[in-house]
Amino acid sequence: MTALTPDSARKFILDNTAPTAPPHVPEIRLHLADEAHELWRRTEDELTEIGLPPPFWAFAWAGGQGLARYILDNPAAVRGKRVLDFASGSGLVAIAAVKAGAAEVIAADIDPFCATAIRLNAEANGTEIKFLVGDCIGTDAGWDVVLAGDVFYDKTFADRLMPWFAALKARGGDILVGDPGRSYLPKTGLEPLAVYEVAVTRALEDAEVKRTTVWRLA
Repeated sequence: MTALTPDSARKFILDNTAPTAPPHVPEIRLHLADEAHELWRRTEDELTEIGLPPPFWAFAWAGGQGLARYILDNPAAVRGKRVLDFASGSGLVAIAAVKAGAAEVIAADIDPFCATAIRLNAEANGTEIKFLVGDCIGTDAGWDVVLAGDVFYDKTFADRLMPWFAALKARGGDILVGDPGRSYLPKTGLEPLAVYEVAVTRALEDAEVKRTTVWRLA
């Protein structure tokens, strides 16, 4: 298989996913893997040829589902605001922000494949989302709200995130995090806003339901 282009990436996504409503956010439909393990294995086998990381965009992770649920149920959190959906993956949280009335939503991810996945998912929900590819940690484009679903799974990554989040908070930004109990969630500096029991894919998680909390950086 040759390196993916925007056109072949679109075909790959459509061939390997199906329109699905995440269990905790049935208002939104995403192109998701219906057999998580098979797509994950197949894509890993092809990594060298296609030059792509594992397809995080193909799954509705618990932190993202919880955060998207919170935004839909509490639209004032983003209504009329400029929003960054950090580490967007499938674009689930970004789509929820658009539906909740955000003035502008930018989905950011280091995986260029997400640009195609998010475009397809945005179209499926009648929304429009800008995509920013690359590592935006440490930058500040004046977002009013930064949304981050399931980002505390790696210590090095978490250690980079918190100073950035703190700087954005200090200048008036609002930081909302969805987390299902990942190992490197900070023990202090966060206030809980909501708790959900989110159904997840057993092939990727250690349980069928993850207790997921939405936090605000205090």
